[in-house]
Amino acid sequence: MVKLCVLCKERRAVLKRPKTGQTICQDCFYYVFETEIHNTIVDSKLFRRGERVAIGASGGKDSTVLAHVLKTLNDRYDYGVHLVLLSVDEGITGYRDDSLETVKRNQQQYDLPLKIVSYEQLYGWTMDDIVSEVGLKNNCTYCGVFRRQALDRGSAMLGVDHIVTGHNADDIAETILMNIFRGDVPRLGRCTEIVTQGESMIRRSKPFKYTYEKEIVMYAYFKKLDYFSTECIYSPNAYRGHARTFLKDLESIRPSTIIDIIHSGEAFEIKTGVKMPSQKTCERCGYMSSNDVCKACILLEGLNRGLPQLGIGREAKVRKQMTDENKSMALPTIQHFSEIKQDAASPDMIMPKDPALVHTPPPRQPTHLLDGNAKKGKKDLSW
Repeated sequence: MVKLCVLCKERRAVLKRPKTGQTICQDCFYYVFETEIHNTIVDSKLFRRGERVAIGASGGKDSTVLAHVLKTLNDRYDYGVHLVLLSVDEGITGYRDDSLETVKRNQQQYDLPLKIVSYEQLYGWTMDDIVSEVGLKNNCTYCGVFRRQALDRGSAMLGVDHIVTGHNADDIAETILMNIFRGDVPRLGRCTEIVTQGESMIRRSKPFKYTYEKEIVMYAYFKKLDYFSTECIYSPNAYRGHARTFLKDLESIRPSTIIDIIHSGEAFEIKTGVKMPSQKTCERCGYMSSNDVCKACILLEGLNRGLPQLGIGREAKVRKQMTDENKSMALPTIQHFSEIKQDAASPDMIMPKDPALVHTPPPRQPTHLLDGNAKKGKKDLSW
C-alpha cells in the first residue's frame, strides 16, 4: 500500500524524517528542512543586512549543503547579506587537495567568490609535515587549533565580519559529551552557543545547530549536490570518534537523543564563584587566548624547535618554560593579527581541474528512505 505524505496528503511519501519520524514526500522535505533553518536564522538574529558573510567550505556534505541553502534562503527571503566561500588547505595529500576541487566546482555552481588560505602559507607547515613529526596520536590537536585561527585570518583578508560553519546537531551533541567526559567546564558553558565572538571581532555562527546529520545527507542526496564524502585520513584515532560512536548507539535507541543532549547543554549553569579563565590577547600573534601566549603559538614553537610534544598535555609547565628560557635562536612566528592586510579586490575565479582527473568518492546513500527509493547494495553505516 502506498503511503501518502503526512503533511500535504497528496504526494507519495519517500522518506521517514530521522528528526520527527514523519513520513513525507520529497517536496515537503525540502520545505520543512529549509524553513527550519530559516527560522533558526531569524529567531537567533544571525544576519545583519549588508554584512559580508564567509561560509567555511571544506567540500564535505555539511558545508556544501550550507552554501546551497544559504544561497537559496538569501535569495528567497532577502537577508541582504553578501556570501563568500572560505576554505582552508591543511596540506593533506590525497584528501584535502581532492576535496578542494569540489569547493572550486561549488564556487562555479553557486556563483560565489572563493578564498583559499593554507597552513603552509600561515604557519610554514603542512599537516603532512606535522604528522611526520608528531605521529597519529595528537595530530588532531594541531589541526583543530590551526584551522580555527586560519578561518579568522582568512576572514580578515576578505574583510568579512561573520563566519558561518556547517556544524550540525550531531556535532554539537558530540562536543557536549566530549566536554562532559573531560570535565572541561569553560568549553561546556559555551559549546552550545549558536553565535560566538572573540577578540578578533569576527562573529561565528552555526545555522545547522538543530539540523540532524542524516537529514543533511538526505537533502544532498535528493538535490544531487556535488560534495566530497571521504573522512580525513588522519582522523581514525580522534577522540571525537569515540563520542560519535556512543551518540549513535544512544540515537538508535532514542532518536530524540541528539536534540535532548543539546537542550541539556543549553540548560547547564555554572555555579557562582567558580573561577573561569578570562579572555586575553596573545602577546605574540594578537589572537584571542586565555593565556599570555595562545595555543597556536605554543604548538608552532614546539614544531620549529624540534619538540613536537610541546603544548600537548599539561601546559602550565610548558608556558613557564617558554617564558623563563633564554632562546638564542630566532624562530618563525605567526603574523600578528593586526598586520593582516585586507585583499584589495574580490577573489578571482579559481578554476577546478577536470573532474575525470580528480578522485571524488560517490555520495553517501542515506538511511530512512522508504521502500522503492533506496538503492540496493551495501548500506553505509559509518555515520
